[in-house]
Amino acid sequence: MDLLETTMADLQLKEAIAMALGGMIGGGIYSAFGIVVAIAGKAAWFAFLIAGSIAMCAGYSYVKLNELTDEQGGAPTYLRDTIGNSTLSGMTGWSLLFGYIGSMALYAYAFAGFFAEMIGRLHYMGLPLSKVVSVALIAVFVGLNLLGAAETGKAEDVLTFFKVLVIGVFGFWGVWFAYTGEQLSFGFSQLATVSPIMAAAMSFVAFQGWQLLMYDQSQFENPIDDIRKAIYISIPVATLLYIVVAFTTVSLLPLSVIAVSPEVSLLWAGIKFMGPVGAFIIGISALFSTASAVNATLFSGAQFSSDLIDYGLLPDRFGSSGDGGVPSKIIIVLGVLSAAFAVYGSLSSITSFASLAFIAVFGGMSYLAFRERDQIDDLITPVPVIGMGGTALFFPLLLYNLYRTSPGTFYLVIAITVFVLGAELLYFKGDPLGNVSGEGN
Repeated sequence: MDLLETTMADLQLKEAIAMALGGMIGGGIYSAFGIVVAIAGKAAWFAFLIAGSIAMCAGYSYVKLNELTDEQGGAPTYLRDTIGNSTLSGMTGWSLLFGYIGSMALYAYAFAGFFAEMIGRLHYMGLPLSKVVSVALIAVFVGLNLLGAAETGKAEDVLTFFKVLVIGVFGFWGVWFAYTGEQLSFGFSQLATVSPIMAAAMSFVAFQGWQLLMYDQSQFENPIDDIRKAIYISIPVATLLYIVVAFTTVSLLPLSVIAVSPEVSLLWAGIKFMGPVGAFIIGISALFSTASAVNATLFSGAQFSSDLIDYGLLPDRFGSSGDGGVPSKIIIVLGVLSAAFAVYGSLSSITSFASLAFIAVFGGMSYLAFRERDQIDDLITPVPVIGMGGTALFFPLLLYNLYRTSPGTFYLVIAITVFVLGAELLYFKGDPLGNVSGEGN
C-alpha cells in the first residue's frame, strides 16, 4: 500500500484537548522529565513553570497567527502567508521535522528504558535490550502507519484520560505523602541560580505536543475556536501536572538516584508510596504513553511532511500526496532517522536537539505574531514579546549548559544542527532569502 489513507472525523473540543494534552503528557513526562530534574534539582518545579509559561506565550502566538492566515497548517504556512518567503518557510518546516524525529527518538528511548527496568537490563545478540526495543517500537508503528492504522481523536479521549489519571494520582498523592511525612521540598535556595532556567530550556520538548493540532485542523468541526480553547486549556494543565510530579519526585528520591537513571525516576519514586503494584501501574502507563506518543508524532509528522511536499518545500522524490494520502516513503524515512537517533544518541543529546528545534521555531512564531501585530485583532502585545524573550534566553543557555556539563553532547548537537542547516540551505540554494513568493515552488 503506497499511501496512508486518513479518515476525516468531525472532532470537537474535547478531542482537541485530549490530543494536545496527550501529546505533552504522553511523552514528555516519561522522557524529558528526569533529565530536567537532574539539572534543576529540587527547583525542577520552577523550571517547568517557566517553560510552561513561555510555551503558553508561543501557543497564544500560534492561535493569533492561525486566525490571521487563510490556510491552516502551522508555522511554515504562517511564514508563507505573512512574509511570502518559501525559503524561510521551508527551513522552518525542516527544523520542525527534525524536532519531531528527535521527539520520536526520545519517546522510544524512554519506552525502552522503562521496559528494560521492568524486566531487567538484559542483552540480545550482544546489544543492550533497550536499543533493540527502541528500534522495534519505531518499526512497529512505521508498519502500522503504512497499513493505514492511525490514532483517532475519539480513541485519544480514553487514552488521555488514563494517562492524566495515572499521572494526577501519582503527583497529588505523592505531594500529600511527602507533606505528611515532612519530606516535601521546594528548593527555594536554588531559585536564585541559573539552573532552573537551563532546565526549563531542556524541557521545551515536553511542551510541544499541542502544536501537532495545527496539522489536523480539517478533522475538527470548528477548528479555529476548538484549537484555540484546547491550547489555552492543555498547556496550563500539563504545566500543573509537571509541577506536582516534580515536587513528588525530588522530595522522595535522592538527586543522585535521579541523576543515575533520569528516564525511569518516576518508577522509583512510585515505589516509595504506591508500593510495587502502584509502581507497576506507573511503568505500564509509561510504556503505553510513550508508545502512543511515538505513533501520534509519526502520524502527524508524516501529514506535515506531506504538506511540505505539496508546497514544494520537500523533494518530490518522496512521493506525491495530492490525492489526500501520505506517501509511504516519508513514513519510512522518518522512522529510520528516529530509530538511528534513538540507538546512537544519548538521552541528553536527543532531548537537547529536539528542544533547540522547538525553541527556535516557537521563538520565531512569537516574533512573527509581534511583527504582524497591526494585522492581528485584539493582540495582547506583551505576550509574544515574552515568548520571544524567553526563547532568546533559552537557546544560548541550553548550549552553554551542554558545553559546560557534557562537551561531547554539545559537539554532537552542534554537528547535527550544522548538518540540518547545511542541508536546508543546499536544498533551497536556488531560492534566495527574502526574494521568494509565498506560493511554493
